[in-house]
Amino acid sequence: MNRTAVLERLQSQLREGNHIIGVSTGTGITAKVAAQSGADFILMLNSGKFRQIGRSSLAGFLPFCNSNDMVMDFASREIVPLVRETPVLFGLNANDPTREMSDYIAEIKGRGFAGVNNYPTVGLIDGLFREALEEEGISYEREVEAIGLAHQQGLFTVAFVFDEAQAVQMIGAGADVICAHLGLTEGGLLGARKVVSLEAAKARALLIVAACRQLKPEVIRMIYGGPVKTPVDVQYMYSDNTDIMGYIGGSAFERIPSEQSLTAITRDFKRLGKLNEDDFMVKMLSGITKHYDYVEFVKEYVAQNYSDEIVFADLARVAHISRSYLSSLFKKEVGCSFQTYLVNFRIHKAVTLLQAPQLQLSEVAAMVGYPDYAQFSKMFKKLKGCSPKRYRSNLNTKI
Repeated sequence: MNRTAVLERLQSQLREGNHIIGVSTGTGITAKVAAQSGADFILMLNSGKFRQIGRSSLAGFLPFCNSNDMVMDFASREIVPLVRETPVLFGLNANDPTREMSDYIAEIKGRGFAGVNNYPTVGLIDGLFREALEEEGISYEREVEAIGLAHQQGLFTVAFVFDEAQAVQMIGAGADVICAHLGLTEGGLLGARKVVSLEAAKARALLIVAACRQLKPEVIRMIYGGPVKTPVDVQYMYSDNTDIMGYIGGSAFERIPSEQSLTAITRDFKRLGKLNEDDFMVKMLSGITKHYDYVEFVKEYVAQNYSDEIVFADLARVAHISRSYLSSLFKKEVGCSFQTYLVNFRIHKAVTLLQAPQLQLSEVAAMVGYPDYAQFSKMFKKLKGCSPKRYRSNLNTKI
């Protein structure tokens, strides 16, 4: 995928009111799922590979191996052939003394990568060590030069920057995306400390993206790392401004979710026999009537699964009774058929979701169990007397 095609895709997303999402990974399964879930591009960074072998992202800055060799090896074999419809970017160590950058960037292009990103970056290093590196010619300016060379060869470029001056440098080199790098992803921040940290990160990011907008309004402006690691954090960064156009995450998509889910599932397997009796699946497996009546089971099932397809006959089988008997019990107690109850439940949820302006109408439909928007609109109008679009418009008018 060439630079022009990538930019057209990203600009199309922005015109539709969406934010751009980039995912940094070191494994095929993450890249595949991220692409299927709507990621706009995939970053292949050496730190992503180190995360997959249980090491810190900081390992990407230590002399364990040649960064460019590592990325080329795993990304060209495992990722590029797997993710063909989503741009894959090469995390380029521009200070590699064993490479002639222009030739190497041509090789990167020839191996199927859509673009490059400056990583590992000297921008994450400071103090005496940074001074010593620069004395040896290992500098951020080399990264700027590499982004310029990639741009000249028609590759899509994402530049990590750490201040306004670097943003100006990278725009001058032709970078397509300026990403304000807020530091390695932080963990363990809670409460007031988290809020203060996010506020400081947002203030810093806005200074950088404002400089970008002033110099080149059309450049895509994104953020990465620091205390920003959850959808709520990202939403806070987007709030009250249109300067930040998207988010790139590594640990936020890969390490943190994996740690949380693996911890939870391992604990659940360890405590078999001690499971919480309120857990819905436990109730289903151990027998519906042991815990509550059939109708309550159906209602609770709807409350937890309304966004998915629900087959009434399946619920009857789980309850070990006939479909007709469960249907008559439900109608007698609730006062309407199961299908009517389900439709009302979903439309009621939709009404709440329509109050979130950032959600597309088709997204609301899918979130309440209607992958077919036309069917959702028809049912919504039947119950509410107007289309979802008109209903949202009326809400905005009242506000």
